[in-house]
Amino acid sequence: MNKTIKIYIVLLVFLFAGAAAIEFTREEPIDWNRSFDETDKIPYGTFIFYEELKNLFPESDVKTIKTTPYEYFDALYNFEDSIYNTSGTYMAVNNFSGLDDVSSQELLDFAAHGNDVFIASHFPSKNIQDSLGVDIKSDYNFKGKALFNFANPNFRTDSITVEKGLGNYYFTKLDSATTTVLGYQKFDSIQNINFVKVEYGAGNFYLHLQPIVFTNYHLLKKNNKKYAEAALSYAENDTIHFDSVNKIGQDLGSSPLRFILKTPALRWAWYLALFTMVCFMIFNAKRRQRIVKIIKPNENTTVAFTKTIGNLYYETKEHDTIIDKKITYFLEFLRREYFLDTQILDEKFIKNLSLKSNKKEDTIKRLINLILQLKAKRHLEEADLLRLNKAIEAFYNK
Repeated sequence: MNKTIKIYIVLLVFLFAGAAAIEFTREEPIDWNRSFDETDKIPYGTFIFYEELKNLFPESDVKTIKTTPYEYFDALYNFEDSIYNTSGTYMAVNNFSGLDDVSSQELLDFAAHGNDVFIASHFPSKNIQDSLGVDIKSDYNFKGKALFNFANPNFRTDSITVEKGLGNYYFTKLDSATTTVLGYQKFDSIQNINFVKVEYGAGNFYLHLQPIVFTNYHLLKKNNKKYAEAALSYAENDTIHFDSVNKIGQDLGSSPLRFILKTPALRWAWYLALFTMVCFMIFNAKRRQRIVKIIKPNENTTVAFTKTIGNLYYETKEHDTIIDKKITYFLEFLRREYFLDTQILDEKFIKNLSLKSNKKEDTIKRLINLILQLKAKRHLEEADLLRLNKAIEAFYNK
């Protein structure tokens, strides 16, 4: 082992030791990512909300949906009796609804059969908005905090003030025949509707435009949990179908680096591995022998190009085009090789070609007659192309 390698090893050891010391002594930063993940204990996760569902609905069975709502409820639908083999409340809490049109329609059908749908999202799917006759608007020009309260006077003491993670989304259009206003929000002394109940079929939709109030940070702040309890009190004490953000198989399409960079220890290991690789490349860039450059000869692609074009015409069944081109190229060959005028293909032309090419006059006459016949024919078939090709090839080879 030479002296240079020993120096590299010592530097790497010190580098790893320093990185480990920094990693173990530094304070873990707070993750303010709005995951709305029921397994996350970060400020904007929904771990507490999900765990408290069992206490808020003691007589209900909480089931977690790991697939799309369409896949989940379609499997529970009895097509013979046209009813669902389950009942209760579908519940989703997320920043923005990721429902596709098929899942949105499935939720509409689920509600129409006498069930409830509770969606806490800044922007429910457009399909649901159109079906319920509601419109939502967002206003980014607001400052400070917001007051959330209920229309029901029994919940007057459950009002809360929120300062973090706000988004000013509110209803601008409602169908008064089917909609009941349940809650308001006040931004900069301007009050708007943010919580409604919409009747649909035999069931109901509950739309809340402030999912942030159901996250860990706000549920642990003061008595904010009373607001969440009041909002959920409108749901029936039946089976809760909770839509999880952790869908089955969703991590299969993500890059492995996503997990590595999310974990501090793996992230530092990745950075150190990259740094080590760069150092290795820098100090070993000088080669012992010059690279011998391989010069490839120019490739004649004319034949390959011709075959490609021919195959293209053949696959598209353009036999007329292929026959026309073969006749054109053959006559050009006769003009170039035997210096003959190919404008008039008569008996004189046949005799001259026979003399110059040293081929039998009968054979040449059959070939020229075939060419004249094909040029006069309107609709050409694959058999015509094969006959012409066989005759021309025979002329070339003999």
